[in-house]
Amino acid sequence: MEDWAEIRRLHRAEGMPVRAIARKLRVGRNTVRRALAAEGPPRYVRPLKGSVADAAEPRIRELLAQWPDMPATVIAERIGWSRSLTVLKVRVRELRPLFAPPDPASRTEYLPGELAQCDLWFPPADVPLGSGQLGRPPVLVMVAGYSRVMTARMIPSRQSADLLAGHWALISGLGAVPRALVWDNESAVGQWRGGRPVLTEAMNAFRGMLGITVIQCRPRDPEAKGLVERANGYLETSFLPGRGFAGPADFNAQLADWLTRANTRQHRALGCRPADRWDADKAAMPGLPPVAPVTGWRLSTRLPRDHYVRVDSNDCSVEPSVIGRTVEVTAGLDEVTVTCQGRQVARHPRCWAAHQSITDPGHAAAAAQLRQARRLITARPADTAVEQRVLSDYDRILGTGGQGAA
Repeated sequence: MEDWAEIRRLHRAEGMPVRAIARKLRVGRNTVRRALAAEGPPRYVRPLKGSVADAAEPRIRELLAQWPDMPATVIAERIGWSRSLTVLKVRVRELRPLFAPPDPASRTEYLPGELAQCDLWFPPADVPLGSGQLGRPPVLVMVAGYSRVMTARMIPSRQSADLLAGHWALISGLGAVPRALVWDNESAVGQWRGGRPVLTEAMNAFRGMLGITVIQCRPRDPEAKGLVERANGYLETSFLPGRGFAGPADFNAQLADWLTRANTRQHRALGCRPADRWDADKAAMPGLPPVAPVTGWRLSTRLPRDHYVRVDSNDCSVEPSVIGRTVEVTAGLDEVTVTCQGRQVARHPRCWAAHQSITDPGHAAAAAQLRQARRLITARPADTAVEQRVLSDYDRILGTGGQGAA
C-alpha cells in the first residue's frame, strides 16, 4: 500500500516518468504501470475455494423450488447430509431468496404525542420488603413512541388499584398525557373477549378522566409493543447488573437516577437522544386533567371491635374511638390513610410485605385505656339494697312449723 501511494505521488506531483520511478523505488516498470492504472488502492482478495455444499446444491434447489419454506434441518434429512449442518444452513440461506418471495417489514413511525407503550417488568432480583420478607414486585414501564423517553416505577402489586396508581404517578411526573396507552392482555387492564378487547371498569374510569384511548394488543403479539419490550431488556441488561437494593424506595430512587441518564444517551434508531425529542413530544400531548383520577385502594367499611382495617393482605390499626362507625380507607403507593367524617383517624406507611399487622402505638394505648375503663364499669358493686328473708318465713309457708328441727 505504501509503495502504491508513493508511486502515484511521484508520478502526479513530481512528474517523474515510469522508468525513473522504477529505478528510485527499486520495483519493476510493470508494477509502476499497474499502480498508475489502478482505480483504487490495492487489496488482498483470497481466491475462492469450493465448498462441500457445492455437490448438494442442485438437490437443494429442487427442494426449495417445490417447498421454499422447508427448514434446513429437513433439507439435510432429505438429501442425506452427513457433514457440518452450519455449512448447509449457510448455503440454504443464500439460495432461499431465489425461490421465496421477499417479505419486507414496514417501518413503524410515531407522531409526537401519539402514544406510549406500557408493560410490567419483573426484575430478577430479590428486594427486601420488610418484616424479613424478600420479593420481586413488578415495575411499571412506559415508553413514549415519538421520543422514546422511558419512565418506570416499582409498584407493590399488579392489581388494578396499584397499577393505576403507578400509571398516574408516571403520567403526572411527565406533566402531560399521551393520547393513547398501548397494553397487552394484562388482567387489570382488560381482556380480549369475543374477538374484541374489553377494558375493566377501573381502566375505563381512568382513561375517561384523562380523555385518552387504551389500545389492547391481540394475544400473543409481542411485536405490537416492541418499544417497551426492548426497554425491559435494556433495564435488565444495563440497569440491574451489579446493584443491590435496601427496599422498594431505594430501588425507585436508583431507577429514577438511572433513567435520567439513560434518556440522554444516543438512541441508535433515532440518531439522537430521546431527551432531544421530548419537547416536541410533550407539546403535542394534552395537559394533565384539572381533577386527578381516583386511583389506589378505596373502600368504606364499618370499623370492627378489633379496630383494624385490611388493605391488600395487611391489617392496619385505627383509632378505637370510632369503633362501630363508618370509616373511609385510602391507600396509595406510599401511604395508607383512614378518615371518619372527614377527620383522619389513622395514617400508616404502605407496607409491601404480605400478611402483616401494622399497629400505631397510640392506637394500642388508647385501646388499652378503653378496655380498662370498661372493666371498671362492669366490676363496680350495685348501690341498691337487697332485702333478706328470715328463714322462719319458709317454715310458716310450707307448714312445717319447725317440727323437722325436733
